[in-house]
Amino acid sequence: MTTPFWYVGLIPLLPGLGALVNGVFGRRFPKRVVHTIACGTTLISCLLALVLLVQFVQYPPEARHFTVTYYDWLNVGPVRLPTGESARLHVPVELLIDPLSVVMALVVTFVGFLIHVYSTGYMWEDPGYARYFSYLNLFMFAMLTLALSSSFLLLFVGWEGVGLCSYLLIGFWADRTSAANAGKKAFLVNRIGDLGFLMGMMLVFLQFGSLRFDDVFAQVASGAYGVNDPVLVAIGLFLLMGVTGKSAQIPLYVWLPDAMEGPTPVSALIHAATMVTAGVYLIVRCNPLYQMAPDALGVVALIGAVTALFAATIGMAQNDIKRVLAYSTVSQLGYMVLAAGVGAFSAAIFHLVTHAFFKALLFLGAGSVIHALHHQQDMRHMGGLRKYLPTTFGTMTMGVLAIAGMPFFSGFFSKDEILLQAFVSPYSRPVLWGLGTVTAGLTAFYMFRLWFLTFFGPERMDEHTRHHIHESPPNMTVPLRILAVLSVVGGLVGLPAAWFHVPVLGTLLRPLEAIQIHHFLEPSIWKVPAAHGTTHAPSLGLEFLLMLASVGAGLIGFLVAYVLYHRRPELPDRVAAASEPLYTLVANKYYVDEIYDALVVRPLLGLANLLAWLDVWVVDGLVNGTAWLTRTVADLSGRADFYGVDGLVNGVAEGVRQVGGALRRVHTGLAQQYVFGAIVLALFLLLFYMLVF
Repeated sequence: MTTPFWYVGLIPLLPGLGALVNGVFGRRFPKRVVHTIACGTTLISCLLALVLLVQFVQYPPEARHFTVTYYDWLNVGPVRLPTGESARLHVPVELLIDPLSVVMALVVTFVGFLIHVYSTGYMWEDPGYARYFSYLNLFMFAMLTLALSSSFLLLFVGWEGVGLCSYLLIGFWADRTSAANAGKKAFLVNRIGDLGFLMGMMLVFLQFGSLRFDDVFAQVASGAYGVNDPVLVAIGLFLLMGVTGKSAQIPLYVWLPDAMEGPTPVSALIHAATMVTAGVYLIVRCNPLYQMAPDALGVVALIGAVTALFAATIGMAQNDIKRVLAYSTVSQLGYMVLAAGVGAFSAAIFHLVTHAFFKALLFLGAGSVIHALHHQQDMRHMGGLRKYLPTTFGTMTMGVLAIAGMPFFSGFFSKDEILLQAFVSPYSRPVLWGLGTVTAGLTAFYMFRLWFLTFFGPERMDEHTRHHIHESPPNMTVPLRILAVLSVVGGLVGLPAAWFHVPVLGTLLRPLEAIQIHHFLEPSIWKVPAAHGTTHAPSLGLEFLLMLASVGAGLIGFLVAYVLYHRRPELPDRVAAASEPLYTLVANKYYVDEIYDALVVRPLLGLANLLAWLDVWVVDGLVNGTAWLTRTVADLSGRADFYGVDGLVNGVAEGVRQVGGALRRVHTGLAQQYVFGAIVLALFLLLFYMLVF
């Protein structure tokens, strides 16, 4: 490994080792040792990611693309492809260092570290403290593997790893039926999406003879394929199926709102910086493929826009503070997918970064509220908390203003960049901009509704809870303060180009041009032919007009929330009563879960019961009948050789039973033990090759 970035493998490896140590020995360690290991490994990974960035930017933009190969993982073949050529399936354990992977590594490690620190206060009293931090570290290992991988297959390993960790962490409190069911739901729904990912990955290998990103994308951009080549469109749609599962888009979004059944820091980690951003990352990583398949890109944009609006309408009628934030995540992910779908790949990553800041802040702030109210999550039993929780109130206010797109907050810049590109991009349609703008107004409404119900108005909690309200300890409030600052200033890394042309203001902002994320990400966005021409820079007047429209939509949402939930708090009940059928439909999330249960779950359960009945009464009946007939014939014949054969068969059966009894201690049927063994072996092999080679 001659690359100067040899240490990049330590970024995912260290949290993996932390997960291993706490998973094996954590129950014997004091809690302070447990969280020191978990937080320490994540902090070192974050510092290494920062060192990586500093060293990386010293290279010219055109040279910012490196791979670090540790060892060969798969090298089999040759395999005959449909093209008639032969290829070997060669997949090394290799990490890719380019602007996109560096941004992802920084966001995941930094926000993940803050969530780890916050968890030391939130989970202190939990008896599963060591297990929790082991899972949290494992989540970091899987997500960083995904973000730094150089091939579809290694990315898929991280992809499945975060899926496993979501199951473990959402169902962390498995003694609660709702949490156990939510964990299973997340796991099963994502398996549906992962089938699409697998199909897309297999089609990639059959078509291109490789699973390495560099090899595949070089062929895509070589000119050998035409725009909207059926194979490219098919690959794009199969991968999109995986995205709808992992990034909670229609129709596979239903698992994410239930993910709030896990501990609140878990919700922050899943919703803000890790798992749900994996789908957006996959689309952006595969940008050359999607650029050559604009038909698939159009489906991406439509799904993103519809999901953003659909989830926002549901968020308007939810009363659980975490469920409101969960549907806001689905909606904001829709914004990111919309951006990628109109070819604004850097805008999608920009919103991913700002969203990581303000959504982590909002979930951790909600956790602080829930912690203060002894696990009360219903906003109808809150109110007036700003005087009891001043730090939580102040920091959450920054998050609300950011997600609502209020001027000069981080979400304002990233959201407006998406809406601008949805209007002017050659891949866009006017209806997409309209859906995005309406969503901006609804987002402001339901977030200020949450703000007013939680922190303003009369105190609606019971007397016992009111007398025990307290602000969270420093290990919870310090991460809130840091994230609040980033929610305010984070947008400065992606200022719209128009701002640099405003007299006086443009001169003041000029030094920030060097750190703009759009320029930084350019080497990761391949230059390939586009189906609908090139994007033309909008006029300053149009850019500010669109900006004014989105801000206006947000202000309308704020004013409606202000009137309904602050000035005239009696109005919401009257409005709900006047529009009862519509309100009931939205409050019950359009009955999507019930529809899925009727059309998918119950028929599958019925089929399973039918097969079980056939197994017991038909298959077992035939076997038992045959055995009875055989024994009857044997008894009637009285031939010793028959009994000799029977004895031999019984002897073999007894031998198998003895061997099975010996092996059953290894094959317990517990998936956790199998996965743990596989992870231990993988970490050992990776560490061995890093030290030896």
